[in-house]
Amino acid sequence: MSRRNRHATSARAKHVTTNIPGVLLAGGLARRMGGGDKPMRTIGGRTILERVITRLTPQCDGLILNANGDPARFATFGLPVIADTVADFPGPLAGILAALDWVAANRPGVSLVLSAAADCPFLPRDLVARLYRGLADQHAQLAVAASGGQSHPVIGLWSVDLRDELRHALVVEDVRKIDRWTARHRLATVSWPTAPLDPFFNANTMDDIAEAERLAALDEMG
Repeated sequence: MSRRNRHATSARAKHVTTNIPGVLLAGGLARRMGGGDKPMRTIGGRTILERVITRLTPQCDGLILNANGDPARFATFGLPVIADTVADFPGPLAGILAALDWVAANRPGVSLVLSAAADCPFLPRDLVARLYRGLADQHAQLAVAASGGQSHPVIGLWSVDLRDELRHALVVEDVRKIDRWTARHRLATVSWPTAPLDPFFNANTMDDIAEAERLAALDEMG
């Protein structure tokens, strides 16, 4: 590929990926941490949520936060906070649907939304670009991230056009597992290396928080 063509391809990729908003899924109950909001735990002097926002802001055309309960607890971050649009359906699929509904109502013309867990402090800096490239190259409808041979279906690109199908799956079919729903569609899986650290490490327990402190030092060196 010539230098001119490489530049044109890069420009198109930048234009497409920066038109993609992101939703941070913060609906977990943190039972293994004694309750509360996992993303508000602190690693290296910064909340996990702050780290996630820092990683994704340059990659996305705006961020929204999916969380139920009083949105005021996230006011300092300055993000729109949206609750699940389907009652009594806890879990990430409900948060993804809420984001797709919000984007359809507030961002007409946007076709894709990135979802990411709000408790993953080391997300890749090329997350959106590589997911989009995988989606385009594989002519897929959805794209999810993977590392170490494990898929991370909470972290992916979602088509706004599929929101009514997703709503039907949640409300009528009681589908709650993400991979059960994504299996119905053309899915691209994009893998990242796990060295020097797994970019999709998430903090579920207090031991994970201790490990995240160690990994944060590695991440800052990288």
